[in-house]
Amino acid sequence: MDNIAIFRMDEVVRLDPDRLSGLYAQLGNVGADEIVCRAMEELAARISLIRVAFSRNELDVVYRGARGMVAIAEQIGLSSLARVAGSVRECAAADDRVALAATLERLVRVGDRSLTEIWDLQDLSV
Repeated sequence: MDNIAIFRMDEVVRLDPDRLSGLYAQLGNVGADEIVCRAMEELAARISLIRVAFSRNELDVVYRGARGMVAIAEQIGLSSLARVAGSVRECAAADDRVALAATLERLVRVGDRSLTEIWDLQDLSV
C-alpha cells in the first residue's frame, strides 16, 4: 500500500481560431475586442453564478446559466468551454447532482484555462 497515485487534472483547451478571426474580420479590431472582453466578463460571471446556484440547489439557475454560456463561448470560439457548459446543462436538466458536481468542477477548470488562452491571444494581436 505504499504506492499512491496522484491525478493531475490538466485538459487541453480547444479554441476555434476561425470563429475568432471571423469576428475580427466582421467587426474590426475595436469592435471584436469589445465583444471578446464583454464575453469573457460574462463567462466568468456565469461560472460564479452557476457555482453559487449549485450550492443553493437551484438547478434551474444552473441550467439557464450553462445554456447561456454555450452560446457565448461558441460566439468567441471557445469550443471546449461550450462543450463542457453543455454537459453541465444536461446534468442539471437530468437532476443528476453527482454528475453535475463533477462536471461543474470541470467547467471551472476549463473556464479558467479558456479565458486565459483567449486573453493571451488578444495580447498577441495588439
